[in-house]
Amino acid sequence: MSAVPGPLAGIRIADFSWIGAGSFTTKLFADFGADVIKVETSLHMDTLRSTPPFKDGVRGAERSGYFADRNSSKRGIRLNIKHPRGLDIARRLIACSDIAVNNFRPGVMERLGLGYAAACAIRPDIVYLAMSMQGSEGPHAGYVGFGLTIGALSGIHYASGVADRPPAGTNTNYPDHVPNPTHAAFAVLAALNYRRRTGLGQYIDLAQTEPTVALQGPAMIDFAVNGHIAARCGNDHPVWVPHGVFACAGDDRWIAIAVQDDAQWQALATCLALDGQRCAQWSIAEMRRAHRGEIANWLAAVTLERDAFHLMQQLQRAGVPAGVVQDARDLIEHDPQLAHRGHWQYLTHPEMGPTLYNNVPFQLSRTPGRLSRPAPLLGQHTEQVCTELLGLSVQEVAELAALGVFE
Repeated sequence: MSAVPGPLAGIRIADFSWIGAGSFTTKLFADFGADVIKVETSLHMDTLRSTPPFKDGVRGAERSGYFADRNSSKRGIRLNIKHPRGLDIARRLIACSDIAVNNFRPGVMERLGLGYAAACAIRPDIVYLAMSMQGSEGPHAGYVGFGLTIGALSGIHYASGVADRPPAGTNTNYPDHVPNPTHAAFAVLAALNYRRRTGLGQYIDLAQTEPTVALQGPAMIDFAVNGHIAARCGNDHPVWVPHGVFACAGDDRWIAIAVQDDAQWQALATCLALDGQRCAQWSIAEMRRAHRGEIANWLAAVTLERDAFHLMQQLQRAGVPAGVVQDARDLIEHDPQLAHRGHWQYLTHPEMGPTLYNNVPFQLSRTPGRLSRPAPLLGQHTEQVCTELLGLSVQEVAELAALGVFE
């Protein structure tokens, strides 16, 4: 691992967030050198700690691979903020932090005494990120939701599925993994840059539905311009034909193929030895769109006899967009590009032992960032943070623990 400090070294985050989007946002900062201190309580643990997959299939608060991957490089403290002395500890943590993050519904942090106004009173230049589902104001501001809810509200689920069946959804919470963590991180970096120039902090009000709606750009524009509501089309495409996922030889092996123009069609037809008459009949895009079902049936019959990886390489060499539909084993054990970039990293977790993590998702040439530690155990760094950062003695920590402050 590189010993070069990350580009965010010297930045500290008081991380009150939990579950997906908030944890992923602060993970990005932690992996690039920020001191992220995750605040938890055993009275109401982060839901990800009880979310599979679990190491060796054994459930436990310290055994969730999902939690581990979203919380690498962080320190963790256990703190009962509802206890007056616990609230005091939280305030002291904010006082020595550059950023405070939460993804609760509006009003929760205010009722706890840790809203933006309270944080500003403690540290006037604080950058305060609030990631509620629909923002701090408006008719739906008080609603609580998760990635699945946001996916439905933002139209992703409406667009997912095939034309003659109800919406299928996505089977993963895209809002937690893609739009919201990245938009939130950008907003925080922008606010930090503003503070560097002016000395002023600010409140960031991120409504998680809004970055997710941005994923629906073409559908939104189609309605705004044409009054047309885009229909579900499965793996099909309104213009490119053929376009879909086709079964290959072997157990549950598939390939994705997309033909964008006539030249790619000719290359596909040549590679797969389509007879000359049908090749000529479908050589023009308009004719392919008119016969999309027939073309899909022909292609599915051909690919079923082919090895997915060999066919992908053959088609790519011919200039046809094609890719194997990879599963988890393919990605971890066989993907040469991910291996070359060192995407998969093993860190030794105190309970789970050597555990697989996603490495940082982009590489900086001078300050590359790294996974500095595995996800914290619940409250693992409580004493360290309280004594080394907040100035408490070991005896004071023990006394507070006896009072239930660190539950």
